[in-house]
Amino acid sequence: MSLPVSPSHNPRQNHLLATLPSAQLEPLVAHLERVPLLLGDVLYEPGGQLLHAYFPTTAIVSLHYVMTSGATAEAAGVGNEGMVGVSLFLGGNTTPSTAVVQTAGHAYRLGRHLLAQEFSRGGEMQRLLLRYTQALLTQMMQTAACNRHHVVEQQLCRWLLMALDRAPSHELIVTQEQVANMLGVRREGVTEAARKLQHAGLISYRRGHITVLDRAGLETNACECYAVVKEELNRLLCDER
Repeated sequence: MSLPVSPSHNPRQNHLLATLPSAQLEPLVAHLERVPLLLGDVLYEPGGQLLHAYFPTTAIVSLHYVMTSGATAEAAGVGNEGMVGVSLFLGGNTTPSTAVVQTAGHAYRLGRHLLAQEFSRGGEMQRLLLRYTQALLTQMMQTAACNRHHVVEQQLCRWLLMALDRAPSHELIVTQEQVANMLGVRREGVTEAARKLQHAGLISYRRGHITVLDRAGLETNACECYAVVKEELNRLLCDER
């Protein structure tokens, strides 16, 4: 049985879904709804009831916390490597974080009851989601350590590399103010860090657009945090394919 979708849009564009054996993915296809995600769309808010799990294909979603002062900081990002809504199968149903679309694109969403049902069956789906949750926790912990111990330029390199892994091209549509909010630093710090990277020929920046010119150079300038998160994701998920 082939997947009833056009070649340009396919659930297997999400690496988590692609890891599932066909026998387990195909029964879900009829329930996976492809939805457009626009920049700034809020998928869930603190304390709100989650209704769907989202499996991004071309969109990137930022999971971040908003302080009472209004200041924000990104705890993790989710793109085509994972899913948004792990609390749905962990039993919490709500979360104190916010999920906001960082890069517009598409995702496949699955109703919370269907996700819980598939998870409760055990087997490959349950094992895969639990392994992804471990990878997500690694990203969150490494982000916290990175924001505490590394300079803004290193944090920016890490963030750009992770965004690049999830993006369909080397151009990222994002403002310096948005990056500053996600890193939890002042915009002036991001402006200075971006200026240094552009002067070194690693990126090209114009208002609202960052183009990566030298990925290897970014990796050299980044702290160890990017490699730690990438290696753990590969160990838990990519090696399973």
